[in-house]
Amino acid sequence: MEPADVGPESADAEGARVRAQLAVDAAGIGTFDWDLTTGQLTWDERLIEMFGYDSTGFEQTIEAFNARLHPDDLPRVGDALAVCIATRGELDTDYRIVLPGGDTRWVSARGRALGPGDGPATRVIGVAYDVTAEVASEARVSRVLEAMPAGFYSLDHDWRFVHVNAQAERLLGRSREDLLGQVIWSAFPATVNSVFEDSYRAAVEHGEPISFDAHYPAPLNGWYELRAWPTPDGLSVYFIEVTERRAAQAQADRATRRLTLLAQVSAELAGTLDVQAATTRLPRLVVPALADYCILTVIDHDGQPRDIGSWHHDPASRALLERYAEVRLDAMPMTAPVGRALHANEAVRFSGDDVLRLLPPGRARELLTLLAPATEVALPLRARGRTLGLLTLFFSAGHSPTPEDVSVAQDVADRAGLAWDNARLFGQQQQMAETLQRSLLTEPPEPDHAEIVVRYMPAAEAARVGGDWYDAFLQPNGATMLVIGDVVGHDTAAAAAMGQVRSLLRGIAAYSDAGPCEVLRGLDSAMSVLQLDTLATAAVARFEQTPDERRRGVTRMVWANAGHLPPLALNPDRSVTVLADWKGDLLLGVDSSATRTENVVTLDRGATVLLYTDGLIERRDADLDTGLQRLRTSLSELAELPLQQLCDELIDRLVDGKPEDDVALVAVRLHRQDRPRPPEAGPNRVPAGVPADPGAP
Repeated sequence: MEPADVGPESADAEGARVRAQLAVDAAGIGTFDWDLTTGQLTWDERLIEMFGYDSTGFEQTIEAFNARLHPDDLPRVGDALAVCIATRGELDTDYRIVLPGGDTRWVSARGRALGPGDGPATRVIGVAYDVTAEVASEARVSRVLEAMPAGFYSLDHDWRFVHVNAQAERLLGRSREDLLGQVIWSAFPATVNSVFEDSYRAAVEHGEPISFDAHYPAPLNGWYELRAWPTPDGLSVYFIEVTERRAAQAQADRATRRLTLLAQVSAELAGTLDVQAATTRLPRLVVPALADYCILTVIDHDGQPRDIGSWHHDPASRALLERYAEVRLDAMPMTAPVGRALHANEAVRFSGDDVLRLLPPGRARELLTLLAPATEVALPLRARGRTLGLLTLFFSAGHSPTPEDVSVAQDVADRAGLAWDNARLFGQQQQMAETLQRSLLTEPPEPDHAEIVVRYMPAAEAARVGGDWYDAFLQPNGATMLVIGDVVGHDTAAAAAMGQVRSLLRGIAAYSDAGPCEVLRGLDSAMSVLQLDTLATAAVARFEQTPDERRRGVTRMVWANAGHLPPLALNPDRSVTVLADWKGDLLLGVDSSATRTENVVTLDRGATVLLYTDGLIERRDADLDTGLQRLRTSLSELAELPLQQLCDELIDRLVDGKPEDDVALVAVRLHRQDRPRPPEAGPNRVPAGVPADPGAP
């Protein structure tokens, strides 16, 4: 008999059947068919084997199925089958079976009840497969989730709780029975329109995990660290409470800010010699770190308080605060809290209303009303048992100072007070030292037709005393002596040595009528005998004139140089001459037996001679040659000025009021003698016994 031809449709159907069978076999799925009319339960071989039967031992009845069901699952599965049959609906259930050897397996069954027309169901067909491994895996995951020290919950696509672990119950303060099935936005209303909702929806929308920290208000009132990630079933959330950690971090941040503030205050006060200016800027450091605004007050030398600085965190209110600081102390009665703080030597806390009640009607009261501080704290600026001022902190409504804030602010005030007191003491010592040094630098004489000008300026950044000196005096024979010198050093020891060296030179020159070379030789010898352990440079110039030189209108300058800078001569034609090269004789204090030499130069009347120390020309960014050239240029340009003004202008041009080293200079202008003594030379004053004009016949 010829086989029947198989058409295309039959071939496709057969292929689909084979592919379906292969898929069922690969998945380990068994099939069942229960005839409700006859009661026969038909299983395929895979299902018979799954339930621990063999082909001869399976009776093909529902009782054979029930015999393998776990006793605890039998009622539930029976109810599911009954509902499926009664409704001609679906069967979807998981259950346990107990095999003959006692092993328990998990089986997942899916089926459907069928029947003719609208009549009752006549059969139930379906599939079943072993899910023991999946159930075991889920059980392990469930055990892990229950044991983990972090909260975990899952939400379905409708944002309903479907899983809540034990730690989540504790953190959320709600039982899982209470939460399961609830929508999170209803169970926790504060999540609506918050970072919680925004983050959860973003994770689901973009399909990516998201991490964030957030605060949930009462009743939880805590900070939480959360990580949410989308799943096929919805969203899973892991979270821990970090309230204590956040509090500790906030405390550490506050401590860091306080330490940073103290470091800034210390750097501000230590980084400048102008402590008053630095202290005035303190309110800008204190606000807003410790207060909303503040005012700094100091006690003047006359004992009166004076507001010297203020700052407000709001730029629009700074001018208002400045105006209040200008008028408040004059309007403040002594019984005001600020007055109490000045005398109590400790912090005083009070309210803005306390001050308003004490202020009389007027501008101060009006301004304070506009500023409206809720709380004020006045902290004394203390140093060495004295109160030198106040740091008054102002706090707006809703911002109250903590004890830590007050403690740090008092530390700031104490540092400012100590810096202020140190500056006061240093200023007193500076003034005393400078006064002492200037007392050694006496006024010059006023010989006939010779005008002598002297200048001294201490270094701007040193102890304001040093070894530079000038001198001008007359010898017994009437000759005029000019001296410029520099003892090595820039402190009180150098100033003391300078005083000794200067006095020795004066004594030798004033007693002996000796010339410059002999004066320096005698000084060097005296320093050796008296054991003055110091080094010094010096230039000594003597101005002499014979009757013949007077008639010719010239003057001789005899000078000697012990390692000092060369003198300059400004001639009547405005030319400037360096009277020697850089090389001079040996410094004083090195070798008292060294040979010294004299130089002689003839000067026209009308000439000016300048002796100076290196502070006038020395700069950190230029060498001495450059400085000397600047001096020569300036001297030529200023030649027409009176001598007093010329010396002042030289100092202004070359050091600009801020010398890096001490500056001393002495200048003499030889006015013409065929004319009356000029008024700018001053009166002709000479010591008794000294010729008024040694060059006269």
